[in-house]
Amino acid sequence: MAMASTAGGTSRGMTREEKKVIFASSLGTVFEWYDFYLYGSLAAFIGSTFFSPAIPEATRNIFALLAFAAGFLVRPFGALVFGRIGDLVGRKYTFLVTMTIMGLSTFLVGLLPGYASWGIAAPVILIALRMLQGLALGGEYGGAATYVAEHAPDDRRGYYTSWIQTTATLGLFLSLIVILIVQGSLSKETYASWGWRIPFIVSFLLLAISIWIRLSLSESPTFQRMKEEGRGSKAPLTEAFGQWKNAKIALLALLGLTAGQAVIWYNGQFYALFFLQNVLKVDAWSVNVMIAIALAVGSIFFVVFGWLSDKIGRKPIIMAGLALGIVCTFPLFKALTWAANPALATAQQNTRATVTAAPGDCKFQFNPVGTAKFTTSCDIATSFLTKNSVPYDVVATAAPGTAATVKIGNETVASYDAVAAGDQAKAKEAAFQKAVNMSLRDGGYPLKRAAAKVPDQKLDAFIAANPELKLDAAAIRGGEKATVPVDKAIADKLLTKDEAAGAPEVTVYNIPGGGPFAMTADPAAINWPLTIGILFILVLFVTMVYGPIAAILVEMFPTRIRYTGMSLPYHIGNGWFGGLLPATVFALSAYKGDIYYGLWYPVIIAAMSLIIGMIFVRDTLGTDLHAKE
Repeated sequence: MAMASTAGGTSRGMTREEKKVIFASSLGTVFEWYDFYLYGSLAAFIGSTFFSPAIPEATRNIFALLAFAAGFLVRPFGALVFGRIGDLVGRKYTFLVTMTIMGLSTFLVGLLPGYASWGIAAPVILIALRMLQGLALGGEYGGAATYVAEHAPDDRRGYYTSWIQTTATLGLFLSLIVILIVQGSLSKETYASWGWRIPFIVSFLLLAISIWIRLSLSESPTFQRMKEEGRGSKAPLTEAFGQWKNAKIALLALLGLTAGQAVIWYNGQFYALFFLQNVLKVDAWSVNVMIAIALAVGSIFFVVFGWLSDKIGRKPIIMAGLALGIVCTFPLFKALTWAANPALATAQQNTRATVTAAPGDCKFQFNPVGTAKFTTSCDIATSFLTKNSVPYDVVATAAPGTAATVKIGNETVASYDAVAAGDQAKAKEAAFQKAVNMSLRDGGYPLKRAAAKVPDQKLDAFIAANPELKLDAAAIRGGEKATVPVDKAIADKLLTKDEAAGAPEVTVYNIPGGGPFAMTADPAAINWPLTIGILFILVLFVTMVYGPIAAILVEMFPTRIRYTGMSLPYHIGNGWFGGLLPATVFALSAYKGDIYYGLWYPVIIAAMSLIIGMIFVRDTLGTDLHAKE
């Protein structure tokens, strides 16, 4: 392991001005990450608001996550644009511009009408705003990290820059706290309708605070000295990536460091959140609280590992974090299932579905634009099982032209082809889902059935369609009932105008246990200490790979191209390898019928970075930034 000699003089304490630089840079960056990650924390509400309700829920989840990823995809382009400006004009004014773009884009998401009002324009504008956020963040991080590093003593740079590394997690933490406060202040229905927009609108206040903080800072002394001496680069992009000696450094930084760091980061924080809420069916409030506690306890380790990297080097800590992530990802996520939803874990272990379909009837349901409709009997069956976190095997032995079947335990349920069903598709869908849900419940899956509101005109048909409830029409009609204006009953989709037959009011009965099924995690069965402990371990791996990463990236590039040089590999790694992780993991798991299968993606990428990093990346501890030209 090569190690440069220390050139920064003796160790000293942090000056008042340096504390101000770190605080101002970090706090401003926390607010930007808050803006950026609100989308991830509220993806479920965004998916239902901005994307067509005709899209199946499993596909809509992928679509919402890919819209989230749109911001990540453009981050490298933001790194190129703003990195170049930062190396030409200066660090300070560049990240003032990026902050303004980020804050305004987030604020507008909070005001944007949904699909019901604006149709296809709503998701198009949403994705455009996400891309503006990505461009802004692509310029922000490199500027903040470079700015702080160029103020730091050589022998404490890992410690100083580690405070910038806390900002992404603290931004996520802040977003969760704001979300929890808003959730606790509103009813569940109000929050789902419009209350989730409030955290986006609040970002305007954070924008004003952030700009005020950043305006109080002066330019980086290292950059200022270089400009005064006339040693600045006139073409940062060409110099950083057009010359092999610098392009090679960027390539090693990407493949040997940031790609692996990114998948460990997003797997340990964002996909863990998505996994708990959408796969394990834990309620959103509990998930946010557990994630927030794990982040609050674990965040100090960004600074701990940054400090430690000043003693033993950046590379050993990052490589150890990658190795632990590779070895522990599968065991930790399986343990998370048993801790957060033991009934689901037990059912998955004991009851596995088998989908028998004709050859070619099953498609890969990774739908990046969300417009494809999966209508074959096999796709309908597998999509429904995926939505309910049910593991399954596909057996392509059915005769061509026959509908797929789902076998759960001793029960076999026939699926249907949506196109062939025509006008009967909705009725067939309801019958199929009910039959599969009843089989899953009998197989031990934690399904609960809500109450049903049934108008008097449809009561007899409802009783006939639900013999398992053993209902008596006379007893129901003689019991409690509600009288509802016909317009409200039609608006609530209890019946149609034709079914109302001109009546001004409708009698409605509440039937306990007669409504739709929903897979849920029993709040009383959640092992909170164990779940939070597992999340903390995942966060700890994040702090190992992320805490020292700013220091090693800054030290790999000369001052004249530092902003540009370090920003691109960082944002390709975190924007592409990391940003696409939630959608990729979820889609692969849905394709395989195994909620853990997609975890091979972060494991393989982290293994690639571990191998390349161990062989080709040199440690940078002791680098003198002022002399690195």
